Amino acid sequence: MGKTKEHSKAISDKIVEGHKADKGYKTLSKELGLPVSTVGSIIRKWKAYGTTVNLPRPGKPFKVSSCAEARLARTVKADPRTTRRELWEDLMPVGTFVSINTISNVLHRNGLRSRRLLSKGHVKAHLKFAHDHLEDSEADWFKVLWSDETKIEVFGAEHTRGIWREDGTAYDPKNTIPTVKHGGDNIMLWGCFSAKGPNHLVRIHRKMDSKAYLEILGQKPLLLHHGS
Repeated sequence: MGKTKEHSKAISDKIVEGHKADKGYKTLSKELGLPVSTVGSIIRKWKAYGTTVNLPRPGKPFKVSSCAEARLARTVKADPRTTRRELWEDLMPVGTFVSINTISNVLHRNGLRSRRLLSKGHVKAHLKFAHDHLEDSEADWFKVLWSDETKIEVFGAEHTRGIWREDGTAYDPKNTIPTVKHGGDNIMLWGCFSAKGPNHLVRIHRKMDSKAYLEILGQKPLLLHHGS
């Protein structure tokens, strides 16, 4: 197979800009005088690697050196909030071109996983619960019905940022966040489960207080016997 012709970054940038503007492959092909296959190839490369620069040729596999791998691990250990995109951009100046998924795999090999941040309130509540129920038997747990309510952001007005951390470091202060307020359109849901598995999921249309909680239990009487 012959070499594939490489195009300038300026041309590739125009293709990506057109794609972002919802222009089709055929439209871009006619506007720029390029084959549809070339337009598609450049867009796929941009989606996979986040760049329009010419990457190393096939046959020379992408590889993260041991030095670059150590650099990635060191960076996220120093700042767990570092995103994969930021790590990818950090590798480009030293000539390492890899996909976002490759960066995830490298971090996984180093024992680092993406997790949700815990607030100080979460840490305190987890520790108190563990101490309060340290002596509970297996039979005791079968009598427990676990329940909670949560707010779901409908249009993504807010999102929780993840971090990279090693197992057993969830309560490290650098892996926690202060309590934050949420805004935007959302719905409230209440659900429960026991040792036998998940049970009801209920949408809440009012403020969740003790009265609303009892109303839900009254509407779903079997919940109280689910774990018996």
